[in-house]
This record gives sequence, C-alpha cells and structure tokens, in this order.
Amino acid sequence: MPRKLYAILPFLLAALLALPAAPARAAENGEWAVYPEASEPGGRPYFHLSAGPGATLTDRVTVANKTAAPLTFRLYAADAYNTERDGGFAVRSPDEPRRGVGAWAVPDRERVTVPAHGEVTVPYTLTVPPDAEPGDHAGALVALDERVERATAGGGAAVGVRRAVGARIHLRVTGPTVPALAVEDVTWSADAPLVPGTGESTAVIAYTLHNTGNVTLSPQAALRAEGLFGRTLLTRELRGVPSELLPRQRIRLTARWAGAPRLEWGEVTVTATARDVRASGGASFLALPWLVVLVAAAVLMAAAGALLRLRYVRRPAIGENGPHERS
Repeated sequence: MPRKLYAILPFLLAALLALPAAPARAAENGEWAVYPEASEPGGRPYFHLSAGPGATLTDRVTVANKTAAPLTFRLYAADAYNTERDGGFAVRSPDEPRRGVGAWAVPDRERVTVPAHGEVTVPYTLTVPPDAEPGDHAGALVALDERVERATAGGGAAVGVRRAVGARIHLRVTGPTVPALAVEDVTWSADAPLVPGTGESTAVIAYTLHNTGNVTLSPQAALRAEGLFGRTLLTRELRGVPSELLPRQRIRLTARWAGAPRLEWGEVTVTATARDVRASGGASFLALPWLVVLVAAAVLMAAAGALLRLRYVRRPAIGENGPHERS
C-alpha cells in the first residue's frame, strides 16, 4: 500500500505563484482567480502601493470562482521570496512566520465561500510599522483552497495537495532607496572526455546573484572567459536570470559552456547589471584532460623511481678497505 504524504505548502505555492512579469495578468489557475477590486483579469493585475512608515492603507481584493460549484477558500496575506530553483516569485505558506507584507496586511475575513461562476470582494487593511525599512516589500493576498486533492508522487506515494492562487502586493515604503547588487561564489567545473578528441568538452559555471539593496531589481548577466595572456575565449549574455530579484534575496544560477577548452588556464567572470548598479565576480580555472593528468603523473612517478634507484646504485659503501662505490 502506498504511503500517504502531504505536499509541503512552500513548494506548492512556489510552483503556483511563480508568475511571469510580462505581460502582466491576474493570478488564476483556470478554476479561480485573485485580483484587485474593480479590475477585470489582466486590467489591474497586482497591488502597487506606496506609503510612509506608520501609515495605514485600505483596499479590496476579489476572488472569482470559474467553476460550476461553490468553492471555499482560506484568505491570508503572505511574504514573498525568490525560489532557489529558478528565482521565480513565490510566497510563504500560512504556517510560516510573517515579517513583512504578510504581517502588515490583514483581510477582513479569513474564510470566504464563492458561489459558482460568481465572485466575492473582501476589504483588507495594510498597516506599515513606524520602524519599517524604506524600500520595496513584496507579498501577496492568497486564496487557499480548503479541499485536499489526491495526487501521486514519485514511487507511487499518495500525496495530499492543496492549491492556492495569490494576487501580488508590491509595496514601496517611502524613504532612501539604495539599489545594490553582488555576484558571489562563482565556480567552474568541467566535464571533459577521458580521451581527448572522443567527445565534447563542457563546463558549468555557477554563480549567486545577491540583491544587497532595498529595492527590487531586474538584473541581466553576462559571462566572459579569458585564457592565457588575456585571450578572449567566450563572451555571451546569460539566460534564465529572473526578471524580479527582491531585496535581500539570493539566487543560485548556472550556465553551461559547450565546447569549453580542454587544455587551458584562465578565468571566468560573471557581470550583472541592473538599474544604476553593476557587479562582477570571477573564478580561475585549469582545464586538463584526465588522460593527460594520468600520463603526466605516471611519467613523474617513473622519473622519481629512476632517480631513487640511481642514487641507491651510486651511494658510497664502507667496507674493510675504506669507502668505495657499489658496482
């Protein structure tokens, strides 16, 4: 009998709420949608708010049911973050700690039942703490389906899944804004064939983008590789960089270099740029085919053994008639 498991909500919400930044559209999954009041899906897709520390804002969120049966949701506010997998926009589960928008925004109702093909609009209040840090704060108003659906995970295990959809909240707390970005922990790893000339040599460059400022950035990244004497081996723009990197978030990304050199000593550099900021990080690399390394090691060992034997043969020996060389 397969084991019964329950899906982890942070992973589930990351998958459901990693929405593309453009073109902007209301959050929906085909069965229900969540969006600001007085907007059709695609009109005003997100909440874009601005307030000073200590201010209180009020707004309204609409939950629309697109099915032929009533649906009941848990309605809550959550903090947002960038996923480790691809840097997508995701929100915390209702059981995780709330420190930002998730703690400041409070819907008037925690549960709402939406009739078939109908919609319900719920007011909410967002209170910015007096000591709130200036800059961007991201979150969402989430409608979590109270039904637990059965699904099958790898290995045949039964998994209980609760689906959620959320309308993003982008809040700017007034005050000094400091855009800042860092490229950290650049690494280079090679995957070369054992015998040169028998396959393609590739390399994987891994790097971390870290938003060290207090505003959301839309970074772009480029890779440059140089060999001995500064020879340019590669220059290219990197794909897979998220369109939104939230403040204080780190994401780990990789870039694959097909046709990487098999015998080279050089350096790779990742340069990231965003609004008024630029940062770089690099790593040195030494590309050597394994066969060359093994042959070189064997030659060195053989040379060391021959030298030791030669020293032993020529070492003076002391006999009855005084020192003499071994023959």
